[in-house]
Amino acid sequence: MDLTLYSLSEYCALLEQSGLLAAPLPAELEPGRTVELVSCDSKEVVPGALFLCKGAHFKPEYLAEAARRGAFAYVSETAYPQVELPCILVTEIRRAMALLAVNYYNDPAGKLKVIGITGTKGKSTAAYYLKSILDGWLAPAGGSCGLISSIETWDGAERFPSRMTTPEPLELQRHLANALAAGMEYVVMEASSQALKYHRTLGVRFAAAVFLNIGLDHISPAEHPDFADYLRSKLRIFSQAEVSFVNLDSDRAGEILSAARRNCPKVITFSRRDPSADVFAESIRKEGNAIAFRVDGRELRLTMPGLFNVENALAAAAVCRELGVPAVCVATGLERARVPGRMEIYSSADGNVAAIVDFAHNKMSFEALFRSVREEYPGRRVVTVFGCPGGKALDRRQEMGAVAGRWSDAVLLTEDDPGEEDPAAICAEIAVHVRAQNCPYRVELNRGEAIRQAILGCDSPSVVVIAGKGVERYQKRGLEYVDTPLDADYALAFLREYDARRRAGESAGPEPLGKIG
Repeated sequence: MDLTLYSLSEYCALLEQSGLLAAPLPAELEPGRTVELVSCDSKEVVPGALFLCKGAHFKPEYLAEAARRGAFAYVSETAYPQVELPCILVTEIRRAMALLAVNYYNDPAGKLKVIGITGTKGKSTAAYYLKSILDGWLAPAGGSCGLISSIETWDGAERFPSRMTTPEPLELQRHLANALAAGMEYVVMEASSQALKYHRTLGVRFAAAVFLNIGLDHISPAEHPDFADYLRSKLRIFSQAEVSFVNLDSDRAGEILSAARRNCPKVITFSRRDPSADVFAESIRKEGNAIAFRVDGRELRLTMPGLFNVENALAAAAVCRELGVPAVCVATGLERARVPGRMEIYSSADGNVAAIVDFAHNKMSFEALFRSVREEYPGRRVVTVFGCPGGKALDRRQEMGAVAGRWSDAVLLTEDDPGEEDPAAICAEIAVHVRAQNCPYRVELNRGEAIRQAILGCDSPSVVVIAGKGVERYQKRGLEYVDTPLDADYALAFLREYDARRRAGESAGPEPLGKIG
Protein backbone atom coordinates (compact mmCIF):
# COMPACT_ATOMS: atom_id res chain seq x y z
CA MET A 1 0.00 0.00 0.00
CA ASP A 2 1.56 3.30 -1.11
CA LEU A 3 0.43 6.10 1.23
CA THR A 4 1.19 9.81 1.16
CA LEU A 5 2.59 10.71 4.58
CA TYR A 6 1.83 13.99 6.34
CA SER A 7 3.61 16.13 8.90
CA LEU A 8 2.49 16.35 12.51
CA SER A 9 1.44 19.96 11.93
CA GLU A 10 -1.12 18.79 9.37
CA TYR A 11 -2.61 16.34 11.88
CA CYS A 12 -2.74 19.05 14.54
CA ALA A 13 -4.44 21.43 12.10
CA LEU A 14 -7.07 18.76 11.39
CA LEU A 15 -7.81 18.41 15.12
CA GLU A 16 -7.96 22.18 15.55
CA GLN A 17 -10.31 22.67 12.59
CA SER A 18 -12.60 20.00 14.04
CA GLY A 19 -12.69 21.73 17.43
CA LEU A 20 -11.12 18.76 19.18
CA LEU A 21 -8.07 20.37 20.81
CA ALA A 22 -8.55 20.60 24.58
CA ALA A 23 -5.39 22.62 25.33
CA PRO A 24 -2.68 24.58 23.52
CA LEU A 25 -0.15 22.41 21.73
CA PRO A 26 2.96 21.76 23.83
CA ALA A 27 6.11 23.67 22.88
CA GLU A 28 8.20 20.51 22.65
CA LEU A 29 6.20 19.13 19.71
CA GLU A 30 8.06 18.66 16.43
CA PRO A 31 5.40 19.98 14.02
CA GLY A 32 7.51 19.57 10.91
CA ARG A 33 8.28 15.92 11.54
CA THR A 34 6.62 13.36 9.25
CA VAL A 35 4.19 10.98 10.92
CA GLU A 36 5.25 7.50 9.80
CA LEU A 37 2.34 5.68 11.48
CA VAL A 38 -0.83 6.45 13.41
CA SER A 39 -1.55 3.64 15.88
CA CYS A 40 -3.32 2.78 19.12
CA ASP A 41 -1.46 -0.54 19.47
CA SER A 42 1.85 -0.09 21.29
CA LYS A 43 3.18 -3.35 19.83
CA GLU A 44 2.87 -1.97 16.28
CA VAL A 45 4.63 1.34 16.94
CA VAL A 46 7.62 2.27 14.77
CA PRO A 47 9.97 5.27 14.98
CA GLY A 48 8.09 8.40 13.97
CA ALA A 49 4.68 7.12 15.08
CA LEU A 50 1.84 9.20 16.51
CA PHE A 51 0.30 7.13 19.31
CA LEU A 52 -3.39 7.27 20.33
CA CYS A 53 -4.43 6.49 23.93
CA LYS A 54 -7.90 5.00 23.87
CA GLY A 55 -10.06 2.26 25.36
CA ALA A 56 -11.60 1.39 28.71
CA HIS A 57 -8.69 -0.92 29.48
CA PHE A 58 -5.92 1.53 28.52
CA LYS A 59 -2.88 1.54 30.81
CA PRO A 60 0.01 4.06 30.99
CA GLU A 61 2.37 1.10 30.39
CA TYR A 62 1.09 0.95 26.80
CA LEU A 63 2.16 4.56 26.26
CA ALA A 64 5.55 3.88 27.84
CA GLU A 65 6.06 0.95 25.47
CA ALA A 66 5.08 3.13 22.51
CA ALA A 67 7.66 5.70 23.57
CA ARG A 68 10.37 3.01 23.81
CA ARG A 69 9.48 1.85 20.30
CA GLY A 70 9.88 5.33 18.82
CA ALA A 71 6.59 7.24 19.09
CA PHE A 72 7.36 10.96 19.19
CA ALA A 73 3.98 12.31 20.39
CA TYR A 74 0.64 11.03 21.63
CA VAL A 75 -3.02 12.02 21.42
CA SER A 76 -5.16 11.52 24.51
CA GLU A 77 -8.03 12.84 26.61
CA THR A 78 -5.70 12.52 29.61
CA ALA A 79 -2.06 13.55 29.99
CA TYR A 80 0.42 11.04 31.40
CA PRO A 81 3.30 13.15 32.79
CA GLN A 82 5.19 10.03 33.91
CA VAL A 83 5.89 9.33 30.22
CA GLU A 84 8.25 11.84 28.62
CA LEU A 85 6.40 12.43 25.35
CA PRO A 86 4.56 15.56 24.23
CA CYS A 87 0.79 15.18 24.63
CA ILE A 88 -1.83 16.51 22.21
CA LEU A 89 -4.88 16.80 24.48
CA VAL A 90 -8.26 16.31 22.83
CA THR A 91 -11.84 16.54 24.04
CA GLU A 92 -13.00 13.29 22.39
CA ILE A 93 -10.48 10.59 21.53
CA ARG A 94 -12.90 8.45 19.51
CA ARG A 95 -13.79 11.28 17.13
CA ALA A 96 -10.14 12.31 16.91
CA MET A 97 -9.05 8.76 16.14
CA ALA A 98 -11.53 8.48 13.27
CA LEU A 99 -10.39 11.72 11.64
CA LEU A 100 -6.69 10.89 12.09
CA ALA A 101 -7.26 7.42 10.63
CA VAL A 102 -8.95 8.83 7.53
CA ASN A 103 -6.05 11.26 7.08
CA TYR A 104 -3.31 8.65 7.59
CA TYR A 105 -4.87 6.22 5.09
CA ASN A 106 -5.50 9.03 2.56
CA ASP A 107 -9.33 8.85 2.69
CA PRO A 108 -9.78 5.64 0.66
CA ALA A 109 -13.59 5.73 0.92
CA GLY A 110 -13.55 8.84 -1.25
CA LYS A 111 -12.22 6.73 -4.12
CA LEU A 112 -14.40 3.64 -3.51
CA LYS A 113 -18.11 2.90 -3.61
CA VAL A 114 -18.76 1.86 -0.03
CA ILE A 115 -22.20 0.41 0.77
CA GLY A 116 -23.14 0.62 4.44
CA ILE A 117 -25.88 -1.56 5.97
CA THR A 118 -27.48 -1.05 9.37
CA GLY A 119 -30.41 -2.65 11.17
CA THR A 120 -31.20 -4.81 14.16
CA LYS A 121 -31.24 -8.02 12.12
CA GLY A 122 -30.28 -9.10 8.63
CA LYS A 123 -27.16 -6.97 8.12
CA SER A 124 -24.87 -9.90 7.37
CA THR A 125 -27.35 -11.62 5.07
CA ALA A 126 -27.99 -8.43 3.09
CA ALA A 127 -24.23 -7.85 2.86
CA TYR A 128 -23.61 -11.35 1.50
CA TYR A 129 -26.49 -10.99 -0.97
CA LEU A 130 -24.93 -7.76 -2.25
CA LYS A 131 -21.49 -9.30 -2.45
CA SER A 132 -22.83 -12.32 -4.37
CA ILE A 133 -24.52 -10.05 -6.92
CA LEU A 134 -21.57 -7.68 -7.31
CA ASP A 135 -19.03 -10.51 -7.52
CA GLY A 136 -20.99 -12.07 -10.38
CA TRP A 137 -21.25 -8.73 -12.17
CA LEU A 138 -17.57 -7.85 -11.73
CA ALA A 139 -16.12 -11.34 -12.36
CA PRO A 140 -15.85 -11.13 -16.18
CA ALA A 141 -13.43 -8.23 -15.77
CA GLY A 142 -11.52 -10.00 -13.00
CA GLY A 143 -13.03 -7.92 -10.21
CA SER A 144 -14.60 -8.72 -6.87
CA CYS A 145 -16.37 -6.91 -4.04
CA GLY A 146 -14.80 -6.27 -0.62
CA LEU A 147 -16.65 -7.27 2.54
CA ILE A 148 -16.49 -6.03 6.13
CA SER A 149 -19.03 -7.97 8.17
CA SER A 150 -19.64 -9.65 11.50
CA ILE A 151 -18.83 -12.97 9.80
CA GLU A 152 -15.65 -12.25 7.88
CA THR A 153 -13.52 -9.51 6.36
CA TRP A 154 -12.08 -9.56 2.82
CA ASP A 155 -10.30 -6.50 1.48
CA GLY A 156 -8.19 -7.86 -1.38
CA ALA A 157 -5.17 -8.33 0.89
CA GLU A 158 -6.58 -9.83 4.10
CA ARG A 159 -9.28 -12.43 4.69
CA PHE A 160 -10.17 -13.56 8.22
CA PRO A 161 -13.14 -14.31 10.52
CA SER A 162 -14.39 -11.12 12.17
CA ARG A 163 -14.75 -10.55 15.91
CA MET A 164 -16.51 -7.21 15.63
CA THR A 165 -19.34 -6.14 13.34
CA THR A 166 -17.65 -2.87 12.40
CA PRO A 167 -13.94 -2.48 13.24
CA GLU A 168 -12.34 0.48 14.99
CA PRO A 169 -11.40 3.43 12.73
CA LEU A 170 -7.73 2.61 12.14
CA GLU A 171 -8.57 -0.97 11.20
CA LEU A 172 -11.56 0.08 9.10
CA GLN A 173 -9.55 2.62 7.13
CA ARG A 174 -6.74 0.07 6.62
CA HIS A 175 -9.20 -2.37 5.08
CA LEU A 176 -10.62 0.30 2.81
CA ALA A 177 -7.10 1.33 1.76
CA ASN A 178 -6.24 -2.32 1.07
CA ALA A 179 -9.36 -2.66 -1.09
CA LEU A 180 -8.39 0.43 -3.07
CA ALA A 181 -4.81 -0.79 -3.52
CA ALA A 182 -6.13 -4.18 -4.70
CA GLY A 183 -8.12 -2.47 -7.46
CA MET A 184 -11.53 -2.99 -5.90
CA GLU A 185 -14.31 -0.57 -6.76
CA TYR A 186 -16.97 -1.75 -4.27
CA VAL A 187 -16.90 -2.60 -0.56
CA VAL A 188 -19.98 -3.76 1.34
CA MET A 189 -19.87 -3.23 5.09
CA GLU A 190 -22.10 -3.61 8.11
CA ALA A 191 -22.49 -0.50 10.26
CA SER A 192 -23.43 -1.34 13.84
CA SER A 193 -25.14 1.07 16.20
CA GLN A 194 -21.98 1.15 18.33
CA ALA A 195 -19.86 2.01 15.28
CA LEU A 196 -22.17 4.87 14.36
CA LYS A 197 -22.51 6.14 17.93
CA TYR A 198 -18.80 6.06 18.70
CA HIS A 199 -17.61 7.45 15.35
CA ARG A 200 -15.91 4.33 13.95
CA THR A 201 -17.35 5.17 10.53
CA LEU A 202 -16.80 8.93 10.80
CA GLY A 203 -15.26 10.21 7.59
CA VAL A 204 -16.62 7.34 5.46
CA ARG A 205 -18.88 8.58 2.68
CA PHE A 206 -21.36 5.84 1.76
CA ALA A 207 -22.30 5.58 -1.89
CA ALA A 208 -25.38 3.77 -0.53
CA ALA A 209 -26.71 3.38 3.01
CA VAL A 210 -29.32 0.72 3.83
CA PHE A 211 -31.60 0.83 6.88
CA LEU A 212 -33.14 -2.64 7.20
CA ASN A 213 -35.17 -2.52 10.41
CA ILE A 214 -35.18 -1.56 14.08
CA GLY A 215 -36.04 -3.50 17.22
CA LEU A 216 -35.16 -3.38 20.90
CA ASP A 217 -31.54 -4.52 21.34
CA HIS A 218 -28.14 -3.50 22.71
CA ILE A 219 -29.63 -1.72 25.72
CA SER A 220 -27.10 -1.80 28.56
CA PRO A 221 -24.82 0.57 30.51
CA ALA A 222 -21.96 -0.34 28.15
CA GLU A 223 -23.91 0.25 24.92
CA HIS A 224 -27.12 2.30 24.67
CA PRO A 225 -28.91 3.56 27.80
CA ASP A 226 -32.30 3.31 26.11
CA PHE A 227 -34.05 2.62 22.81
CA ALA A 228 -34.06 6.31 21.83
CA ASP A 229 -30.26 6.37 21.93
CA TYR A 230 -30.08 3.10 19.97
CA LEU A 231 -32.34 4.39 17.20
CA ARG A 232 -30.69 7.81 17.15
CA SER A 233 -27.29 6.16 16.70
CA LYS A 234 -28.46 4.09 13.74
CA LEU A 235 -30.09 7.08 12.07
CA ARG A 236 -26.67 8.75 11.85
CA ILE A 237 -25.88 6.63 8.80
CA PHE A 238 -28.08 8.85 6.60
CA SER A 239 -25.90 11.94 7.10
CA GLN A 240 -22.97 10.03 5.57
CA ALA A 241 -24.84 8.74 2.50
CA GLU A 242 -25.24 9.82 -1.10
CA VAL A 243 -28.31 7.58 -1.50
CA SER A 244 -30.32 5.96 1.31
CA PHE A 245 -32.54 2.87 1.18
CA VAL A 246 -35.34 2.45 3.74
CA ASN A 247 -37.45 -0.63 4.47
CA LEU A 248 -41.08 0.46 4.76
CA ASP A 249 -41.88 -2.80 6.61
CA SER A 250 -39.71 -1.83 9.56
CA ASP A 251 -41.07 -0.70 12.89
CA ARG A 252 -40.74 3.11 13.12
CA ALA A 253 -40.64 3.25 9.31
CA GLY A 254 -42.18 6.74 9.24
CA GLU A 255 -39.59 8.11 11.64
CA ILE A 256 -36.75 6.39 9.80
CA LEU A 257 -37.96 7.66 6.43
CA SER A 258 -38.28 11.22 7.73
CA ALA A 259 -34.73 11.12 9.09
CA ALA A 260 -33.43 9.80 5.78
CA ARG A 261 -35.16 12.57 3.82
CA ARG A 262 -33.83 15.25 6.18
CA ASN A 263 -30.24 14.09 5.99
CA CYS A 264 -29.72 12.51 2.59
CA PRO A 265 -30.23 13.99 -0.91
CA LYS A 266 -31.88 10.86 -2.35
CA VAL A 267 -34.03 8.20 -0.65
CA ILE A 268 -35.33 4.93 -2.14
CA THR A 269 -37.86 2.71 -0.36
CA PHE A 270 -38.39 -1.05 -0.52
CA SER A 271 -41.08 -3.34 0.88
CA ARG A 272 -42.78 -6.70 0.62
CA ARG A 273 -46.03 -5.32 2.07
CA ASP A 274 -46.45 -1.75 0.82
CA PRO A 275 -46.98 -1.50 -2.98
CA SER A 276 -46.19 2.23 -2.85
CA ALA A 277 -42.51 1.39 -2.25
CA ASP A 278 -40.02 2.15 -5.02
CA VAL A 279 -38.96 -1.51 -4.99
CA PHE A 280 -41.80 -3.91 -4.15
CA ALA A 281 -41.86 -7.71 -3.86
CA GLU A 282 -44.92 -9.42 -5.35
CA SER A 283 -46.10 -13.04 -5.42
CA ILE A 284 -43.89 -14.22 -2.55
CA ARG A 285 -44.13 -18.01 -2.29
CA LYS A 286 -42.22 -21.16 -1.43
CA GLU A 287 -41.22 -23.45 -4.28
CA GLY A 288 -39.77 -26.60 -2.73
CA ASN A 289 -36.77 -25.47 -0.70
CA ALA A 290 -36.58 -22.14 -2.53
CA ILE A 291 -38.40 -18.83 -2.04
CA ALA A 292 -39.64 -17.08 -5.17
CA PHE A 293 -40.97 -13.55 -5.69
CA ARG A 294 -41.23 -10.90 -8.38
CA VAL A 295 -39.64 -7.44 -8.55
CA ASP A 296 -40.20 -5.11 -11.51
CA GLY A 297 -41.82 -8.00 -13.36
CA ARG A 298 -38.74 -10.24 -13.05
CA GLU A 299 -38.73 -13.51 -11.13
CA LEU A 300 -36.20 -13.73 -8.29
CA ARG A 301 -35.34 -16.83 -6.25
CA LEU A 302 -33.59 -17.42 -2.96
CA THR A 303 -32.23 -20.89 -2.32
CA MET A 304 -31.58 -20.10 1.35
CA PRO A 305 -34.47 -20.94 3.73
CA GLY A 306 -36.31 -18.26 5.70
CA LEU A 307 -39.12 -16.11 4.31
CA PHE A 308 -37.73 -13.17 6.30
CA ASN A 309 -34.79 -13.12 3.87
CA VAL A 310 -37.01 -11.56 1.21
CA GLU A 311 -36.51 -8.17 2.88
CA ASN A 312 -32.72 -8.60 2.80
CA ALA A 313 -32.90 -9.59 -0.87
CA LEU A 314 -35.07 -6.57 -1.66
CA ALA A 315 -32.51 -4.28 -0.06
CA ALA A 316 -29.76 -5.81 -2.21
CA ALA A 317 -31.90 -5.59 -5.35
CA ALA A 318 -32.77 -1.93 -4.67
CA VAL A 319 -29.13 -0.94 -4.17
CA CYS A 320 -28.01 -2.79 -7.29
CA ARG A 321 -30.71 -1.20 -9.42
CA GLU A 322 -29.45 2.23 -8.31
CA LEU A 323 -25.85 1.23 -9.03
CA GLY A 324 -26.79 0.14 -12.55
CA VAL A 325 -26.18 -3.58 -12.05
CA PRO A 326 -28.00 -5.57 -14.77
CA ALA A 327 -31.18 -7.32 -13.59
CA VAL A 328 -29.87 -10.71 -14.74
CA CYS A 329 -26.87 -10.33 -12.41
CA VAL A 330 -29.22 -9.52 -9.53
CA ALA A 331 -31.26 -12.66 -10.22
CA THR A 332 -28.28 -15.02 -10.56
CA GLY A 333 -26.46 -13.46 -7.61
CA LEU A 334 -29.42 -13.88 -5.27
CA GLU A 335 -30.07 -17.45 -6.38
CA ARG A 336 -26.52 -18.61 -5.65
CA ALA A 337 -26.03 -16.52 -2.49
CA ARG A 338 -25.02 -18.32 0.70
CA VAL A 339 -24.36 -16.82 4.11
CA PRO A 340 -22.05 -18.77 6.46
CA GLY A 341 -23.69 -19.51 9.78
CA ARG A 342 -27.14 -18.35 8.68
CA MET A 343 -29.90 -20.98 8.40
CA GLU A 344 -27.43 -23.81 7.84
CA ILE A 345 -29.41 -27.07 7.98
CA TYR A 346 -28.01 -30.53 8.76
CA SER A 347 -30.03 -33.75 9.07
CA SER A 348 -29.75 -37.21 10.58
CA ALA A 349 -29.68 -40.14 8.17
CA ASP A 350 -33.25 -41.14 9.03
CA GLY A 351 -34.50 -37.55 8.65
CA ASN A 352 -35.76 -37.62 12.22
CA VAL A 353 -33.54 -34.73 13.39
CA ALA A 354 -32.86 -31.47 11.58
CA ALA A 355 -30.22 -29.26 13.18
CA ILE A 356 -30.31 -25.58 12.22
CA VAL A 357 -27.26 -23.43 12.94
CA ASP A 358 -28.08 -19.72 12.89
CA PHE A 359 -26.55 -16.52 14.21
CA ALA A 360 -29.91 -15.30 15.60
CA HIS A 361 -28.96 -13.41 18.74
CA ASN A 362 -31.71 -10.92 19.58
CA LYS A 363 -35.48 -10.79 19.93
CA MET A 364 -36.20 -9.85 16.31
CA SER A 365 -33.97 -12.49 14.78
CA PHE A 366 -35.21 -15.13 17.24
CA GLU A 367 -38.86 -14.49 16.39
CA ALA A 368 -38.17 -14.55 12.65
CA LEU A 369 -36.17 -17.76 12.99
CA PHE A 370 -38.83 -19.58 15.02
CA ARG A 371 -41.67 -18.49 12.72
CA SER A 372 -39.73 -19.87 9.78
CA VAL A 373 -38.94 -23.13 11.61
CA ARG A 374 -42.56 -23.69 12.58
CA GLU A 375 -43.73 -22.97 9.04
CA GLU A 376 -41.12 -25.14 7.32
CA TYR A 377 -41.19 -28.02 9.83
CA PRO A 378 -44.84 -28.25 10.91
CA GLY A 379 -45.62 -30.70 13.70
CA ARG A 380 -42.03 -31.27 14.81
CA ARG A 381 -40.69 -30.75 18.31
CA VAL A 382 -38.38 -27.73 18.54
CA VAL A 383 -35.40 -27.92 20.89
CA THR A 384 -33.33 -24.74 21.21
CA VAL A 385 -29.71 -24.31 22.33
CA PHE A 386 -28.56 -20.79 23.08
CA GLY A 387 -27.04 -18.38 25.59
CA CYS A 388 -26.47 -14.63 25.95
CA PRO A 389 -23.26 -12.56 26.03
CA GLY A 390 -21.79 -11.03 29.12
CA GLY A 391 -21.55 -7.31 29.76
CA LYS A 392 -23.81 -6.09 26.98
CA ALA A 393 -27.32 -6.27 25.51
CA LEU A 394 -28.70 -7.21 28.93
CA ASP A 395 -32.28 -6.96 27.65
CA ARG A 396 -31.68 -10.06 25.49
CA ARG A 397 -31.76 -12.32 28.53
CA GLN A 398 -35.40 -11.55 29.21
CA GLU A 399 -36.50 -11.22 25.58
CA MET A 400 -34.70 -14.22 24.10
CA GLY A 401 -35.63 -16.36 27.09
CA ALA A 402 -39.30 -15.49 26.66
CA VAL A 403 -39.26 -15.98 22.88
CA ALA A 404 -37.42 -19.31 23.09
CA GLY A 405 -39.71 -20.52 25.87
CA ARG A 406 -42.81 -19.58 23.90
CA TRP A 407 -41.74 -21.20 20.61
CA SER A 408 -39.73 -24.20 21.83
CA ASP A 409 -40.73 -27.53 23.28
CA ALA A 410 -37.48 -27.63 25.27
CA VAL A 411 -34.48 -25.34 25.80
CA LEU A 412 -30.82 -25.94 26.63
CA LEU A 413 -29.08 -22.86 28.03
CA THR A 414 -25.33 -22.63 27.51
CA GLU A 415 -22.29 -20.39 27.11
CA ASP A 416 -22.19 -17.58 24.55
CA ASP A 417 -19.29 -15.14 25.03
CA PRO A 418 -19.72 -14.60 28.79
CA GLY A 419 -16.74 -12.22 28.92
CA GLU A 420 -16.17 -11.08 32.50
CA GLU A 421 -19.52 -12.40 33.76
CA ASP A 422 -20.24 -15.82 35.26
CA PRO A 423 -21.91 -17.88 32.48
CA ALA A 424 -23.95 -19.80 35.07
CA ALA A 425 -25.38 -16.52 36.36
CA ILE A 426 -26.25 -15.43 32.81
CA CYS A 427 -28.07 -18.72 32.17
CA ALA A 428 -29.91 -18.40 35.48
CA GLU A 429 -31.22 -14.99 34.39
CA ILE A 430 -32.40 -16.38 31.05
CA ALA A 431 -33.96 -19.42 32.74
CA VAL A 432 -36.40 -17.26 34.71
CA HIS A 433 -38.02 -16.16 31.46
CA VAL A 434 -37.94 -19.60 29.81
CA ARG A 435 -39.60 -21.08 32.89
CA ALA A 436 -42.27 -18.36 32.84
CA GLN A 437 -43.43 -19.81 29.48
CA ASN A 438 -43.81 -23.28 31.08
CA CYS A 439 -41.07 -24.60 28.82
CA PRO A 440 -38.78 -27.44 30.04
CA TYR A 441 -35.13 -26.41 30.14
CA ARG A 442 -31.69 -27.54 31.22
CA VAL A 443 -28.43 -25.62 31.83
CA GLU A 444 -25.26 -27.10 30.33
CA LEU A 445 -22.43 -24.58 30.22
CA ASN A 446 -20.23 -26.65 27.90
CA ARG A 447 -21.64 -25.61 24.52
CA GLY A 448 -20.56 -28.77 22.72
CA GLU A 449 -22.13 -30.98 25.36
CA ALA A 450 -25.33 -28.90 25.25
CA ILE A 451 -25.61 -29.49 21.49
CA ARG A 452 -24.88 -33.19 22.01
CA GLN A 453 -27.63 -33.52 24.62
CA ALA A 454 -30.10 -31.65 22.40
CA ILE A 455 -29.48 -33.89 19.38
CA LEU A 456 -29.16 -37.23 21.15
CA GLY A 457 -32.18 -36.42 23.31
CA CYS A 458 -34.52 -36.34 20.30
CA ASP A 459 -36.92 -39.31 20.50
CA SER A 460 -39.43 -38.04 17.92
CA PRO A 461 -39.22 -35.93 14.73
CA SER A 462 -37.46 -32.78 15.92
CA VAL A 463 -35.70 -29.58 14.92
CA VAL A 464 -32.69 -28.59 17.02
CA VAL A 465 -32.11 -24.84 16.74
CA ILE A 466 -28.52 -23.90 17.64
CA ALA A 467 -28.47 -20.12 17.88
CA GLY A 468 -26.14 -17.24 18.60
CA LYS A 469 -22.68 -18.15 17.31
CA GLY A 470 -23.08 -18.94 13.61
CA VAL A 471 -19.57 -19.36 12.21
CA GLU A 472 -17.76 -17.91 15.21
CA ARG A 473 -14.84 -20.13 16.24
CA TYR A 474 -14.29 -18.70 19.71
CA GLN A 475 -15.76 -17.94 23.11
CA LYS A 476 -14.92 -14.66 24.80
CA ARG A 477 -13.99 -15.62 28.36
CA GLY A 478 -12.78 -12.75 30.49
CA LEU A 479 -10.79 -10.51 28.15
CA GLU A 480 -9.50 -13.44 26.08
CA TYR A 481 -10.88 -15.07 22.94
CA VAL A 482 -10.61 -18.85 23.32
CA ASP A 483 -10.71 -20.99 20.16
CA THR A 484 -13.63 -23.44 19.97
CA PRO A 485 -15.20 -25.68 17.29
CA LEU A 486 -17.95 -24.31 15.07
CA ASP A 487 -21.55 -25.02 16.07
CA ALA A 488 -21.85 -26.77 12.69
CA ASP A 489 -18.92 -29.04 13.56
CA TYR A 490 -20.63 -30.00 16.81
CA ALA A 491 -23.94 -30.59 15.02
CA LEU A 492 -22.41 -32.84 12.35
CA ALA A 493 -20.42 -34.86 14.89
CA PHE A 494 -23.42 -35.51 17.11
CA LEU A 495 -25.74 -36.25 14.22
CA ARG A 496 -23.24 -38.96 13.21
CA GLU A 497 -23.32 -40.26 16.78
CA TYR A 498 -27.13 -40.21 16.66
CA ASP A 499 -27.06 -42.17 13.38
CA ALA A 500 -24.61 -44.74 14.78
CA ARG A 501 -26.76 -45.30 17.85
CA ARG A 502 -29.85 -45.75 15.70
CA ARG A 503 -28.09 -48.25 13.43
CA ALA A 504 -26.98 -50.20 16.49
CA GLY A 505 -30.51 -50.22 17.85
CA GLU A 506 -29.52 -48.21 20.91
CA SER A 507 -31.51 -45.45 22.53
CA ALA A 508 -30.60 -42.02 21.22
CA GLY A 509 -28.81 -40.91 24.37
CA PRO A 510 -29.64 -38.48 27.16
CA GLU A 511 -33.10 -38.36 28.66
CA PRO A 512 -35.36 -36.38 26.31
CA LEU A 513 -35.50 -32.74 27.37
CA GLY A 514 -39.27 -32.67 27.30
CA LYS A 515 -39.26 -34.94 30.36
CA ILE A 516 -37.16 -32.57 32.43
CA GLY A 517 -38.81 -29.84 34.47
